[in-house]
Amino acid sequence: METYSPIFALVIFFIAVALLYVLFRPVKGWFWIIKKAFHTNEKVIIEDVLKQLYHFETSKNKVDMKTLVQVLDFKHADIVEAIKKMTINDLIYSESDVLKLTEEGRDYALRIVRVHRLWERYLADKTGIHKKEWHDRAESMEHRLSHDEAEELAAHLGHPKFDPHGDPIPTKTGKMASVHGVELPLLPIGSVGKITHIEDEPEVIYKQILAEHIYMGSMLKVIENNATRIVFESEGEVFKLAPIVAANLTVALIEKEVVLEDNVARLSSLKINETAKILGISRENRGESRRRLLDLGFVKGSSVSIDLLNPLGNPNAYLIKGTSIALRKDQASKILIKKD
Repeated sequence: METYSPIFALVIFFIAVALLYVLFRPVKGWFWIIKKAFHTNEKVIIEDVLKQLYHFETSKNKVDMKTLVQVLDFKHADIVEAIKKMTINDLIYSESDVLKLTEEGRDYALRIVRVHRLWERYLADKTGIHKKEWHDRAESMEHRLSHDEAEELAAHLGHPKFDPHGDPIPTKTGKMASVHGVELPLLPIGSVGKITHIEDEPEVIYKQILAEHIYMGSMLKVIENNATRIVFESEGEVFKLAPIVAANLTVALIEKEVVLEDNVARLSSLKINETAKILGISRENRGESRRRLLDLGFVKGSSVSIDLLNPLGNPNAYLIKGTSIALRKDQASKILIKKD
């Protein structure tokens, strides 16, 4: 007679959960990848080609058919067919094998870019979806929202000028605000500035920046700059990046002499028996999460200390206005303090 084995049942359960995750993981699960392959239509290919040509154009890079095939995840034959139709419809033209946008094609590309960046702004401000998923979700939505729906979304968001990465959002007439600053590796030692843009492509570099907990709007000071690494101080912490990674950060140089305040740090760095005053909440903390922190008392001038340290390191409890509030490290890192 067979006996029930709870360990065997538990193993089967975890295998089933893992399989379901692989199949239905948002955006990158096998189910969604296969579904995308079967539902990719000509409109999606045309719009992706237009968007890529626009990005190459704005970065002053030339692009030919071979380059497009390398950067786009479509069949070669489908891209060729789309290029033919786009040429016939006066969206693009070829000059010495270099593909270029016509005025009509550029306007169309800007509409796609507008929807993409608006949707990223929506995900950042109105949902709790992690930032590493914003781009892929916006990639899908940019082909689905109509012009009228995009205008409704823009109005709902208050007509933002920038997406959460600092990229300008085109207006409905195609105008865009300027991004101020230069790539971080171009700043000399001693420079002080503010991060105004974090490039989210290529994904592998963006993930490195996310892992370092580097945030939009943060002040920084360059303390080392050479061919092998860029070292800078920001919010009480020291960051070391390879130049290729640092190049994805745009920093607006502050010309006048600025001295970063002493003892300014992130709440996540506070130690037991230390006290501090809240200076503010990072721009990275948006929407409902930001409002919740403000409601809990994390407002400028409030005193804060550690109430309880988690032996596992996460989360820790912070005492503020007589109440113990548990925060994960990533949440606490988005609150700026000045230690007493």
